[in-house]
Amino acid sequence: MQVTALIQERLESDYLLVLPQQKKQAGTDRATIACVIPAYNEEDTIAEVLQALLKQSRLPDVIHVVVNNSTDETFFVAREFAGPHEHVYQDTTYRTEVFIHDIGSNSDKKVGALNYGFAQVCDDYDYFLGVDGDTVADRHAVEHLEEEILSDPRIGGISAIYTVAEPQTRGFTAKFLTAGQRAQFAAFNMDNLLRGRNMAVLGGQCSLLSMEALKNVMVDNRQSTPWVKDSEVEDSLLSLQIKNIGYATKISARARASVGGMDTLRALDGQQVKWNYGAIDLMWPGQRSNTPGQPFHPNLRLRWSENASMVINILTRVSFIMLLAASLSIHAWVFYPVWLIPPVVAVILNLRIALSIKGKSGRDIAFALLAVPAEIYLWLRMGHFVRAWGKFFTSAQTDNWAAQARAERGAGSAYLMPAVVFLVVGLGMIYAWLQLPVGVQSGILSVGWPVLYITTMVQTTFMLRKTLRGHQGFHV
Repeated sequence: MQVTALIQERLESDYLLVLPQQKKQAGTDRATIACVIPAYNEEDTIAEVLQALLKQSRLPDVIHVVVNNSTDETFFVAREFAGPHEHVYQDTTYRTEVFIHDIGSNSDKKVGALNYGFAQVCDDYDYFLGVDGDTVADRHAVEHLEEEILSDPRIGGISAIYTVAEPQTRGFTAKFLTAGQRAQFAAFNMDNLLRGRNMAVLGGQCSLLSMEALKNVMVDNRQSTPWVKDSEVEDSLLSLQIKNIGYATKISARARASVGGMDTLRALDGQQVKWNYGAIDLMWPGQRSNTPGQPFHPNLRLRWSENASMVINILTRVSFIMLLAASLSIHAWVFYPVWLIPPVVAVILNLRIALSIKGKSGRDIAFALLAVPAEIYLWLRMGHFVRAWGKFFTSAQTDNWAAQARAERGAGSAYLMPAVVFLVVGLGMIYAWLQLPVGVQSGILSVGWPVLYITTMVQTTFMLRKTLRGHQGFHV
């Protein structure tokens, strides 16, 4: 049965069979939570994910693992957990049942798996807990998410604080990329926490969503399912839709989860380009199907800020390299100590973010203090940013989900494209520079350096503002 038809049937049915341990007890206010785990080739992590959920201080009332498009042993590993489970915490007995579904080939990928899981639980439970197949929830994550969403009826969804787990491999590249992703997630989470805990994206890694809000999204947007395949970032689109119908989207102050990181340059490129492309798709007006871009949506203000910041980072760094090389070529370079201020402020800002990470490691601190690793990681992110915008403006119709999957398997070389373009453009500009008369070269430098001074001063002011702001006791 197709996922859409299955959801429609359950929404219209007059009677639904509910297992005894799943029913909400009459006369109590206890909410019920259904957990859905979309799993694609997660044989290495799915057991740890399920073990963490079954040890929660507050168990989900049911857990559905939806295996899709997998070519490994995910189904057979998960099947070992199928059936009823019982857990006692502080004299309270929680019961749950784990169901394993293998829906085989699924063209809608994660979106199809989420919608299939929603169809199983949409009328029996109050809340939908989405957990990725590589996300390990902290022991109290479900308990904290439930407490916070029940504390305010205006909340339509609440996301856990994510951090990237330590890499499984021991290589230098994997450790470096993990430290970079931990710093990136920490900065993103802190920005959201300090904006009234308003979360722009209810990430699919570990978020609790109101079932009522999901159904209202379907009605308001004339959708047959909560998640639609029109977006590269299905969780961002759903977050916007939940916000549009009057609900708040929040980040938890206490619930935590560890997610699997990307441990190769290819895999990181595939993930980040997909994320960036999807965000652009939501920001830019008049895009896909019936989900037009919403450039002025409140949830996208942080996205615009991130994109503007990345543009400034690219301009200042590329301009500095070009002007420095040009000045050295005509022996006109003079060092001023004031140029040390921006990198020092950047190190202090990165260090503050690293110190705010709960369970921080020596590697997190070193990543911030040494400056060079953070700078290299930023250059990688700039490459992902340029690639995403390039794909968008060239209207390249590619399946970014499939591209990410190929990259994670170690296939493809698209991640090298920004470096190739930078090299080619750089060589072209060097040739053009050498053809100019010395007088023209001096004139260009006399204008270029002051413009860079001013731009860098503005950028440093914003970094300093972030550095000096209070974290209000939050840890990420």
